[in-house]
Amino acid sequence: GDSRAAMAIAADVFFGEPTKELEVVGVTGTNGKTTTAFLLRSMLEAAGRQAGLIGTVEWRVGGERRPAPFTTPEAIDLQRLFREMLTAGDRSVALEASSHGAAHRRLDRVRFDALVFTNLSQDHLDLHGTMEEYFLAKKSRFAGAQPPPAAVNVDGTWGQHLAESLADAHRAPLVTFGLEDGAEIRAEGLELSPSGSRFRAAGMEIETSLPGIFNVSNALGAVAAGFLLDLDEEGIRSGIAGVESVPGRFERVDEGQPFTVLVDYAHTPDSLETVLLAARDLAEGRVLVVFGAGGDRDRSKRPLMGKVAAAHADVAIVTSDNPRSESPLAIIEDVLQGAGTSVEIDPDRRSAIARAVGLAEPGDVLVIAGKGHEQGQDVGGVVQPFDDRAVARDALARLRA
Repeated sequence: GDSRAAMAIAADVFFGEPTKELEVVGVTGTNGKTTTAFLLRSMLEAAGRQAGLIGTVEWRVGGERRPAPFTTPEAIDLQRLFREMLTAGDRSVALEASSHGAAHRRLDRVRFDALVFTNLSQDHLDLHGTMEEYFLAKKSRFAGAQPPPAAVNVDGTWGQHLAESLADAHRAPLVTFGLEDGAEIRAEGLELSPSGSRFRAAGMEIETSLPGIFNVSNALGAVAAGFLLDLDEEGIRSGIAGVESVPGRFERVDEGQPFTVLVDYAHTPDSLETVLLAARDLAEGRVLVVFGAGGDRDRSKRPLMGKVAAAHADVAIVTSDNPRSESPLAIIEDVLQGAGTSVEIDPDRRSAIARAVGLAEPGDVLVIAGKGHEQGQDVGGVVQPFDDRAVARDALARLRA
């Protein structure tokens, strides 16, 4: 056993094995973790089970909000948080379970009452090497001495693999969900609009103000977990309806303009494609995108992001994301290898956003991708204050002036 595994055991015991008392629902997968965790917390609260939250955007402990430092805290911090939650009156917690956390054994000794698998795509490959290894890192969450009841999205191949292997093992309850046929919990009579979606699932009328088809998947995952946790129908429905937006996750910026502006954290080829396809569903006019790629990170995804933007947006403006120690123009060059000549370039993110806002026409959907809820931009190792939502709001206000 390595020291991290020992640390996880010691931390659990030291804080009195809090997850024996605290109901824990985890969300794992590449995309959708944050939104699904927000929905689950809201559902637990609506069902009268006071709930904490541990995730990428914020933590909630006894109803108090704290900004999140990084996705999964170290084992000792995690168990301390669980104990704090119990002391503050929380009975349950919705937890984003990142693969980094799993790889570092931080989630050992967390007793999950339910675990949701959203999807799997090329992300964090610099940590895990190959898709297969990444899948196994995720899958290990569902194994262990007491495997948790699982809700699995079977729209993708990896989810199908996971559901099959869990079904074969017969060791814990399993509910499948998805948009395609073959899932137990599906969306029927689906209506999508820029202000949200309505559908029927498991005999319930579900309404969410989170726009985009992928948020329908996230809501289905929350519904599936709701069944595993024995939440009543009212708790599930009002919990989902109660989440008006999730910071930086397909978040609407509305200053009364006749087009839709959405700020999203998408920073991988796969997630960028997902949000652009969702934007296309919602657009009466064109789809515009402003995006970049982070510096000092996986370079192989840059041309892929360029290719996705050129393929799925009518107007694409390539700008800087967090260039970090790299030259912004060198990063843009990498993106252009996939994007070809059909895109505009503006390395200044503020002016790129203003340009896109100026180009947008009634019925268009503009996606500002890559940074989401981040409050800063890392240029040359110096983090300048920068919030895509605030910058978009300024640009929209100037448009009206």
